[in-house]
Amino acid sequence: MPIIVNLDVMMAKRKMSLNELSEKVGLTLSNLSILKTGKAKAILFSTLEVICDVLDCQPADLHIICKGGKIRVLAIKPQPC
Repeated sequence: MPIIVNLDVMMAKRKMSLNELSEKVGLTLSNLSILKTGKAKAILFSTLEVICDVLDCQPADLHIICKGGKIRVLAIKPQPC
Protein backbone atom coordinates (compact mmCIF):
# COMPACT_ATOMS: atom_id res chain seq x y z
CA MET A 1 0.00 0.00 0.00
CA PRO A 2 2.15 2.88 -1.25
CA ILE A 3 1.79 6.38 0.17
CA ILE A 4 2.11 9.12 -2.42
CA VAL A 5 3.77 12.32 -1.20
CA ASN A 6 2.28 15.48 -2.69
CA LEU A 7 4.90 17.85 -1.35
CA ASP A 8 5.56 19.26 -4.84
CA VAL A 9 1.84 20.00 -5.33
CA MET A 10 1.61 21.92 -2.05
CA MET A 11 4.85 23.78 -2.82
CA ALA A 12 3.43 24.82 -6.19
CA LYS A 13 0.20 26.01 -4.56
CA ARG A 14 2.28 28.14 -2.17
CA LYS A 15 4.62 29.25 -4.99
CA MET A 16 7.60 28.03 -2.97
CA SER A 17 10.80 26.57 -4.36
CA LEU A 18 12.65 23.62 -2.88
CA ASN A 19 15.49 25.98 -1.93
CA GLU A 20 13.13 28.30 -0.07
CA LEU A 21 11.42 25.42 1.74
CA SER A 22 14.82 23.99 2.66
CA GLU A 23 15.87 27.27 4.26
CA LYS A 24 12.61 27.74 6.16
CA VAL A 25 12.35 24.13 7.36
CA GLY A 26 16.02 23.61 8.12
CA LEU A 27 16.45 20.43 6.07
CA THR A 28 19.05 19.81 3.39
CA LEU A 29 18.02 19.98 -0.25
CA SER A 30 18.89 16.31 -0.67
CA ASN A 31 16.65 15.22 2.23
CA LEU A 32 13.74 17.32 0.97
CA SER A 33 14.29 15.98 -2.54
CA ILE A 34 14.12 12.40 -1.25
CA LEU A 35 10.88 13.22 0.52
CA LYS A 36 9.44 15.08 -2.48
CA THR A 37 10.17 12.24 -4.91
CA GLY A 38 8.57 9.66 -2.63
CA LYS A 39 11.80 7.77 -1.97
CA ALA A 40 11.75 8.40 1.79
CA LYS A 41 10.97 5.38 3.96
CA ALA A 42 9.96 7.43 7.01
CA ILE A 43 9.47 10.96 8.28
CA LEU A 44 9.66 12.22 11.84
CA PHE A 45 6.50 13.82 13.18
CA SER A 46 8.56 16.84 14.20
CA THR A 47 9.77 17.24 10.60
CA LEU A 48 6.24 16.83 9.24
CA GLU A 49 5.02 19.43 11.74
CA VAL A 50 7.61 22.00 10.61
CA ILE A 51 6.90 21.37 6.92
CA CYS A 52 3.15 21.74 7.51
CA ASP A 53 3.73 24.91 9.52
CA VAL A 54 5.83 26.49 6.77
CA LEU A 55 3.42 25.42 4.01
CA ASP A 56 0.36 26.27 6.14
CA CYS A 57 -1.24 22.87 5.57
CA GLN A 58 -2.21 19.65 7.33
CA PRO A 59 -0.37 16.30 7.03
CA ALA A 60 -3.29 14.91 5.02
CA ASP A 61 -2.67 17.63 2.41
CA LEU A 62 0.76 16.12 1.75
CA HIS A 63 -0.01 12.38 1.66
CA ILE A 64 -2.33 10.14 -0.35
CA ILE A 65 -2.73 6.41 0.20
CA CYS A 66 -2.88 4.19 -2.88
CA LYS A 67 -4.69 0.99 -1.97
CA GLY A 68 -5.56 -1.72 -4.46
CA GLY A 69 -4.73 0.50 -7.41
CA LYS A 70 -7.18 3.15 -6.23
CA ILE A 71 -6.10 6.44 -4.74
CA ARG A 72 -7.79 7.67 -1.60
CA VAL A 73 -7.00 10.80 0.35
CA LEU A 74 -5.64 10.26 3.83
CA ALA A 75 -8.38 11.58 6.08
CA ILE A 76 -7.74 12.30 9.71
CA LYS A 77 -10.35 13.69 12.07
CA PRO A 78 -9.17 17.00 13.49
CA GLN A 79 -8.38 16.83 17.17
CA PRO A 80 -8.28 19.80 19.51
CA CYS A 81 -4.75 21.04 20.14
